[in-house]
Amino acid sequence: MQSSLVLQNLLSAPVLFFFLGVLAAVLDSDLEIPSPLPKLFSLYLLLAIGFRGGVELAHSGLGRLVLLTIGAAVLMSLLVPITSFLVLRTRLDSFNAAAVAASYGSISAVTFITAQSFLNVLKVPFDGYMVAALALMESPAIVIGVVLARLSAGGLDKNPDRGEARLDNEEGRGLRWGELLREAFLNGSIFLLIGSLVIGYLVAAFSPAGVEKMEPFTEKLFYGALCFFLLDMGLIAAQRLQELRKAGAFLIGFAVLAPLVHALVGLGIARLLGMNQGDALLFMVLCASASYIAVPAAMRMTVPQANPSLYISTSLGVTFPFNVVIGIPVYMALVLRFIPAS
Repeated sequence: MQSSLVLQNLLSAPVLFFFLGVLAAVLDSDLEIPSPLPKLFSLYLLLAIGFRGGVELAHSGLGRLVLLTIGAAVLMSLLVPITSFLVLRTRLDSFNAAAVAASYGSISAVTFITAQSFLNVLKVPFDGYMVAALALMESPAIVIGVVLARLSAGGLDKNPDRGEARLDNEEGRGLRWGELLREAFLNGSIFLLIGSLVIGYLVAAFSPAGVEKMEPFTEKLFYGALCFFLLDMGLIAAQRLQELRKAGAFLIGFAVLAPLVHALVGLGIARLLGMNQGDALLFMVLCASASYIAVPAAMRMTVPQANPSLYISTSLGVTFPFNVVIGIPVYMALVLRFIPAS
């Protein structure tokens, strides 16, 4: 079962386009995606998945399982960066350990979308409220990562002028909590995802005809846009492979083992809460993925002492392709083994 799932995943169009991008970079092809387009497709995917999730959330309602699942997702986004930091701190300084830990405490929306596409191919149903969990898991990890970096380095201090707690960096500039929270919760991708989720919910609840009008945009174009986006991700991921030598064997091992461990924890939570098989896979993917967009952008601003080549190359160069190519079908095999069919 597991080998057939891996093969089915490998032969899906989005994954094949990802490999095409990797091959183009490895063979030094001049294939490139003009810079505005990847950003556009990223925004489109977030808008579409947020809107569809809001529609499904309106249909399912905010029941006990929905609230428990969202609560468990937020809890994982708080615990994963802390436990990851404790492991990484054995080999890295506090700044780099915190930045990498924050990346693994957060999520990859593209990995989540790829998992949804995989479930659609297998015709396994899943609920739209998982998008709400996706939207709420990214920000807490950013805050935890910055706090861990500063507390571990002894940088938490008081602003003598205003009596406010601030996080000092080595350049003597203070990072106020307001700036940190703004970056964490008003990041463009997070804002669009949550906003689209709310809009989808409102349209489905109060103007159902509007959902049908949006279907050509949010449904028909989605799969093709995902293929185009993963083509670009393949190009970028292959370019990051050269930076893995800087990461070293320890970080490369962490980038492979961490998603497996976090996915197993997610499987246990999914079984405990009684999720169906589709939702269980998506929850595992959320726990196992790592952010390579929102968290790196925040870490560059808030923890400038950390080396971007470490936390970007591990999350994008190792964990992302591992999850997309191998992780998702392996997680699905575990779901089929341990989560009863509904």
